[in-house]
Amino acid sequence: MSHIQTPIIPITQRFALREGKSHDVNKEALCIYMALGFFLEGDAFYKDECVLQPGKYYTLDENNHVLKENTYFNWHYTPRNISFKTALDEYIDLFETIVKEQSLGQPVILPLSGGLDSRTQAVALNYLQADVRSYSYRFQNGFKEDVIAKQIAQSCGFKFKAFEITKGYLWHQIDDLACINGCYSDFTHPRQMAVLEELKQMQGAFSLGHWGDVLFDSGIKKTEAGLSVLEIVYKKIVKPGGLELAKRLWKQWKLQGDFETYLKSRLRVLLDGIDIEDKSAKVRAFKSLYWAPRWTSVNLSVFQEAHPIHLPYYDDRMCRFICEVPEEHLANRQLQIAYIKQRNPELAKVMWQAQKPYNLYNYHNNISPWNLAYRIKNKMWRSFRAAMGQHYIQRNWELQFLGADNDSALQHYMFDEAFIEFVGADTVEYIYNQFKHGDAISYAHPLSMLLTLSVWRQGEM
Repeated sequence: MSHIQTPIIPITQRFALREGKSHDVNKEALCIYMALGFFLEGDAFYKDECVLQPGKYYTLDENNHVLKENTYFNWHYTPRNISFKTALDEYIDLFETIVKEQSLGQPVILPLSGGLDSRTQAVALNYLQADVRSYSYRFQNGFKEDVIAKQIAQSCGFKFKAFEITKGYLWHQIDDLACINGCYSDFTHPRQMAVLEELKQMQGAFSLGHWGDVLFDSGIKKTEAGLSVLEIVYKKIVKPGGLELAKRLWKQWKLQGDFETYLKSRLRVLLDGIDIEDKSAKVRAFKSLYWAPRWTSVNLSVFQEAHPIHLPYYDDRMCRFICEVPEEHLANRQLQIAYIKQRNPELAKVMWQAQKPYNLYNYHNNISPWNLAYRIKNKMWRSFRAAMGQHYIQRNWELQFLGADNDSALQHYMFDEAFIEFVGADTVEYIYNQFKHGDAISYAHPLSMLLTLSVWRQGEM
């Protein structure tokens, strides 16, 4: 018998067995996986397997069956009547305390992007005078994100290395990646896999900024205020192409009822279990309960393959803190922006990628007509590159799926005889042809999910 306490946001998936369930493929769960890109709640590939849920105490027997579970933490929204300055002071104290504890006595490996989360870590690590090795990457023929990252590193005096994510790297590493993430996430999102061997040569532990953008922003957009929470969540997590694939598999496998009704029913139950009235806070809680552990955390496994990882925004204390901060202080990344500007004004002047070409002082000008000149210049530059035959890469799947060599490797998995028998030839051919000859952007997700399912199926045969 063993006793386990799961974190509020688990970094790794912990599996157990369901008593009285068969070891049959959980096809209902697979349909949800195809639609969302992650398994929902405790679902796994087989009906008798489950993933332990966040914020709980578990008792397991000697055969790893769940005997008992109790919840020790429920997401809530209990805002204190505090000013923005008080919230900022508390955030600074808590964030830097966590970063200091996690980085104490060892070198830190810091992945930098053009966004805010890794930038807040850079500020804290610089203020705490930690020993930092930083790096970033860009897509081959894509946006030069590493240029922004290098400027952040230079402003903090960090060592820096730039990597390029190259075309077709996936096919040489797909089996290794399947072993690392267990096929619980698709293979085109964790681009760090392309430079895994280089990362292994670095010394230290990773400090990762994942989930800061969810905790320190509003859970809904202004345009979503009139929607129900179910409608908001459904819109955020369901991929249109994935939904189409899930519906096809549901019919192919002759499952009872229809897929959308099943999915919405499960989402409604999960949302009803979150005792929060505020829509924004409720959506944030849902994503932290079900999206973070089953998608974000799965992709962290690639980092773990190289070195230990630390995530300040995953810390239980940070989750508890968020539940007591008024939504008006969390919206629009205000606390993170104010922190960077207060602690490191020079770093705040570096371009913010999401608001390019603006920084943290002038990003409010990223509206027409102020940004018109930049938008025209950027469009002309892309048109020139297209005329020169240079495809501008914005997404990892473009490097892995486009081109003759990639297509040949892709077909090897898509049209595997055993896989075709499992999911149906019509389904595979439809998704593949829609990607090749229709809307590649919309069908990249279902194609990537079919690839993941094919690799899993081959490993199980």
